[in-house]
Amino acid sequence: MELKTKVHAEEGKQELIVTREFDLPLELLFRAYTEPEIVEEWMGTKVLKLENKKHGSWQFETTDPMGNKHGFSGAIHDFVPEARIVRTFEMENTGFGVQLEFLEFEKLTEDTSKLRMHILYKTLEERAQYLKIGMARGMGQAHNRLEKVAIKFKK
Repeated sequence: MELKTKVHAEEGKQELIVTREFDLPLELLFRAYTEPEIVEEWMGTKVLKLENKKHGSWQFETTDPMGNKHGFSGAIHDFVPEARIVRTFEMENTGFGVQLEFLEFEKLTEDTSKLRMHILYKTLEERAQYLKIGMARGMGQAHNRLEKVAIKFKK
């Protein structure tokens, strides 16, 4: 079966291009990235802070099966409702560096939309580490959950 979330990792580049078409209206896809209640449900994380604005910041926390807490955080550099989010992403206390993410949201039809993520890493090695730990598979699974969860929040 073909994966819905596609991760393109061009050889010799410090970037990934992630694309996914969703059976969700654009407004609902964007809300799934910006409303704490929806984010918590599809990501399985606690939203500690989510300032959806230019120069805002965000902080999430998740707990693994052994009870260990893991933090994720970043800064929001640009925020255009239903169009674009530019942010940094850092997994705290892991040794992984900060990455820069450009999220672009596109309306395809009244009931479908597309997400394009352009992710930049400091080095080729950091990008390779993310791919090695299963980031592509994990992102696909998360997007599947997003699509199932978000529909419950349709207005």
